[in-house]
Amino acid sequence: MKETLKVALVQSALIWENPEGNRKSFEEKFSSLPKDVDLIVLPEMFTTGFIMTPFHIKKEEGEKTLQWMQQIAKQKDAAIVGSIVFEENKIYYNRLFFVKPDGSFSEYNKRHTFTLAGESKVYQAGSTRLLITYKEFKICPLICYDLRFPVWARNTNDYDVLLYVANWPKPRIQAWDTLLKARAIENMAYCIGVNRVGKDNSGYVYSGHSAVYDTLGEQLVFSEKEAILYVEIEKSHIKKNRDTLKFLQDQDSFILKE
Repeated sequence: MKETLKVALVQSALIWENPEGNRKSFEEKFSSLPKDVDLIVLPEMFTTGFIMTPFHIKKEEGEKTLQWMQQIAKQKDAAIVGSIVFEENKIYYNRLFFVKPDGSFSEYNKRHTFTLAGESKVYQAGSTRLLITYKEFKICPLICYDLRFPVWARNTNDYDVLLYVANWPKPRIQAWDTLLKARAIENMAYCIGVNRVGKDNSGYVYSGHSAVYDTLGEQLVFSEKEAILYVEIEKSHIKKNRDTLKFLQDQDSFILKE
């Protein structure tokens, strides 16, 4: 059984509405990745920035990026995850792909579309949560605004890692920091958050704050700069604290209605 998972958090600036340029930019960054990385995490809408104009992006770019992710996963022998603009049946989604080294992939459509920016008017919201098993770790990947809704993230399936990809702007970054830590503590899971940096064409500034918190809420890595952060998460840490503290056994039961 795999007892550790080495994760690379790629905190980067993004080129506005330029999938090819962003793919090339990330490829350059990946050249420095160590060979023992198991999982590469990219920001939300990593090929375009957080755009409300998906019709500016050619439909085939979604498939191109998915194929690119499959190529990277194979080359690096590591899974890769991030969300992109994806068009399907003339409907736009903020869709996350989790791609494994063998080319297989899972997808998740952002459940909570960001009404403040008009995302709910442009992108179709998802309705199904995703749970992935990768190298013996159970991972629940979510997207940005989902972070504000703890019921959607509640750990009822004993996942080990809660993962958020985001374009979370600087004016509300304190909420990002606080909620990532809270999600880790309340779910007794590692919580990974990958944000972008830089300024987008809508005038929003992003200050990063990508981070990882363990099951007790201790911050393991953090940065405000463009960087690749590395962390190794451990099965033994999860088991030790859940066996000792047993908080998940005392949680309230509920049924989530769609």
